[in-house]
Amino acid sequence: MSTVCVTDADLVARARQGDPAAFGELIDRHRVAVYRAALAALGSHADAEDALQEAFLAAYRRLDSFRGDASFKTWLLTITWHQAINRRRSLIRMFRRMVDLGGAGDRVESIEHPGVSLIEQVAAIGPSPEQAVADEQLRREIQQSIRALSPKLRDALLLAQSGAYSYEEIGAMLEAPTGTIKWRVSEARKAIKKRLRERGYGDVA
Repeated sequence: MSTVCVTDADLVARARQGDPAAFGELIDRHRVAVYRAALAALGSHADAEDALQEAFLAAYRRLDSFRGDASFKTWLLTITWHQAINRRRSLIRMFRRMVDLGGAGDRVESIEHPGVSLIEQVAAIGPSPEQAVADEQLRREIQQSIRALSPKLRDALLLAQSGAYSYEEIGAMLEAPTGTIKWRVSEARKAIKKRLRERGYGDVA
């Protein structure tokens, strides 16, 4: 017996007609992607969860404005990113967390691995017992290199590195052409490699 696939467009149509279960299904489908986007922008589980709630509420209120020019997921991620950026701008501690090279509180944590930052995942090299001390220093250097990036490069890199979004979706969130997003990710990686080489990690960089 075949299972009928209900599309996002079907659910949006039903939600517009006042079906709360339909919008609940949309939330369930896209919660992880929305959360990751908010987390990449804010670096805090609590703030990301707040931004997630705000994004879904805003999306529900704006359902009539969804025209289907892009996928519902892309439309929702764009709303999410704007909500998260507005929250980031309003929180001085978030600003410091993103730009302070020495900030111990600078963490962008992973939804799959609570307590493990995305920066640490980006920086993970797979240390062996013999190289544990050296690898820890290398991870710190990579973390600092990511923090030192401009916000545009850092946001693009963290979203791309999460593996959760296409370049098109990242472009929609950051309001930049796909080619620009690819360039920012490439430039971010080049900047990190350059910084590592300057600090004696030529073999890794």
